[in-house]
Amino acid sequence: MTAPRIDTETLRRLPKAVLHDHLDGGLRPATVAELAAAVGHKLPTTDPDELAAWYFEAANSGDLVRYIATFEHTLAVMQTREGLLRTAEEYVLDLAADGVVYAEVRYAPELNTNGGLALSEVVETVQEGLAVGMAKAAAAGTPVRVGTLLCGMRMFDRVREAADLAVAYRDAGVVGFDIAGAEDGFPPADHLDAFEHLRRESVPFTIHAGEAHGLPSIHQALQVCGAQRIGHGVRLTEDIVDGKLGRLASWVRDRRIALEMCPTSNLQTGCATSIAEHPITALKDLGFRVTLNTDNRLVSGTTMTREMSLLVEEAGWTVEDLRTVTVNALKSAFIPFDERKALIEDVVLPGYAAAL
Repeated sequence: MTAPRIDTETLRRLPKAVLHDHLDGGLRPATVAELAAAVGHKLPTTDPDELAAWYFEAANSGDLVRYIATFEHTLAVMQTREGLLRTAEEYVLDLAADGVVYAEVRYAPELNTNGGLALSEVVETVQEGLAVGMAKAAAAGTPVRVGTLLCGMRMFDRVREAADLAVAYRDAGVVGFDIAGAEDGFPPADHLDAFEHLRRESVPFTIHAGEAHGLPSIHQALQVCGAQRIGHGVRLTEDIVDGKLGRLASWVRDRRIALEMCPTSNLQTGCATSIAEHPITALKDLGFRVTLNTDNRLVSGTTMTREMSLLVEEAGWTVEDLRTVTVNALKSAFIPFDERKALIEDVVLPGYAAAL
């Protein structure tokens, strides 16, 4: 099937897997407005449609730091048990409605403690909300498996605490770890102690790298810190000249290290100039294990269906390409092999066959 024949409804029905999606970047605009009113937080606008438009426009600055600043308002309504329960449950239901069958949601617990919640209470509350969402989605006939990645904020000093939490809750829904926040000026090796601890405890982790900083960031994440996946990684193309791979790019491809690529988000932060020229297509064609992700659905005004549609319409992707990146994501998910294999063989491949 060629790209122009794939309609939006077909894309929506396709089973999807997302590895890179932030909880605090994916709230419903109406929920932000309602929770903000309840806690007395002032928003740019209280109209849900206008608020969604404000987020999208504010994020289109071409600057990662300004992009991150838009999270002020979502985080403000995620400081209470009620706010966390609701946003976690709705997170799952929104993914299920978009055809997502597997997701890894990431967030930094330290950013949710301003209302007095302890770090452990934040994690337990989010897990409770996710569980409610998964139960409701399953009851509605749209089951989705959601694992959690806990994040440490790379520009602060609580990364090791977040890593300790990932170890403590590894049997309670937490499947891995990440560091988030401004990349440039805050190299991953600054938190080597946390990563060494995770490796000793056999907890997998990904690292945001190759987005606002280039090859040295990716090299550190992989060769110094030992990341199993790379968040974004768009600047890996700096190590590829006329189709010839440099040593780092070869390492990433040959060892099947997944790249968690987020096209719309990358356009907003200036990491790519267009969907048509986004590195995800070239890297896919070169045999890298690329995956397709939303990053922040509210902030980027996107969904997995929309990301797929953009690649079909502007980069010539086929259903086979979409199936490939979905399988790629599940191959590199931080859940046990048997669970990954079952999702691919029992859900994804039959789902694509049925859609076609």
